[in-house]
Amino acid sequence: MPPKVELIPIRVPMTEPFRISSGSVDTKESILVRIEDDGLIAWGEASPMSGAFYSIDTPESTLAFLREEAIPRWESAGHPGPAFVSEQLQDSEGNRFAWAGFEGALWDFRLQREGRSFSDEFGGETKPIESGLAVGIYPTIEKLVERCHHYLMEGYKRLKIKIEPGWDVEPLKAIRSEFPTLPLMVDANAAYRREHFSLLEALDEFDLMMIEQPLAAEDLKGHADLQSRIGTPICLDESAESPARVRKAIELGSCRIVNIKIQRVGGLSAAKAIHDLCAQEGIANWMGTMPELGIASLHALYMATLPNCLYPTDVESSARWFQEDIVEPPIEVKGGMIQLPPEHTKRPMVDEERVERWRMA
Repeated sequence: MPPKVELIPIRVPMTEPFRISSGSVDTKESILVRIEDDGLIAWGEASPMSGAFYSIDTPESTLAFLREEAIPRWESAGHPGPAFVSEQLQDSEGNRFAWAGFEGALWDFRLQREGRSFSDEFGGETKPIESGLAVGIYPTIEKLVERCHHYLMEGYKRLKIKIEPGWDVEPLKAIRSEFPTLPLMVDANAAYRREHFSLLEALDEFDLMMIEQPLAAEDLKGHADLQSRIGTPICLDESAESPARVRKAIELGSCRIVNIKIQRVGGLSAAKAIHDLCAQEGIANWMGTMPELGIASLHALYMATLPNCLYPTDVESSARWFQEDIVEPPIEVKGGMIQLPPEHTKRPMVDEERVERWRMA
């Protein structure tokens, strides 16, 4: 019998709306990929945000691509292993969220069959992981400061706030007044343009760790020009969509840091390739989230212990974002650190009852 592949769309309520410069969501939709064969059950998570405000991929387009393209190709190829995804991405770099979810399930199945862990395969360590707090845009500066105080009680090792034109200097003044020594960064999600250079230059005064993705994803030259004018390191995120794209950014001098998002780049193999490239070129990394549910978040945590991931990940407690996660036990931050429980050290452990509870009709 061939492996059985099931695609499970789920929707989980978030604990509060998450707003960035390009949109807002209050539920998390993901497509879970479940592979069953030889008594093994493997899981992956394809996790684009609804509304396409993080990427052109949506839950609907991702589900359709997996159902109509990715899985039929895999079946026609004779059910190969995870290298199949890397081969597909070489031919066409689209639909990366779908490929990331499918590759995650393929890796899970192979590693279970071989009796190995994700860390065995990709070179990470089983150790506590520093976690950074990320907060979105709020209706008022007072609300922003209040929420930062609330969440920082968990001991996060870094604070990231979202910015956009008109919501930048004043929020930063308030945050720096409240937290003068806390490691602080900002994330623009590509909200600025070259005409904003003088404003972005003014952010140097806030002693930021980095400015994440200030300009449009395609504007690598603009990022290079801006980096030459400011002391604060630029971190690329939306621009860092493939190893080839990151190599081009490094050649241009577009950044000093790269945020690796497994979903955005098409899977764990591509993420590892970007990590290794950046390590070779002296560009620091960290593992980002959008955020994802527990399967994809655990994949990011496995990679966050790689040697060139020099900054705290912004994978946070499951309860920070979701009313209920689909992994058991959920991810927890204690004293600013994530210590993977024994259940998750080899692979994500999924609670199928929770999956069924949040399955979309």
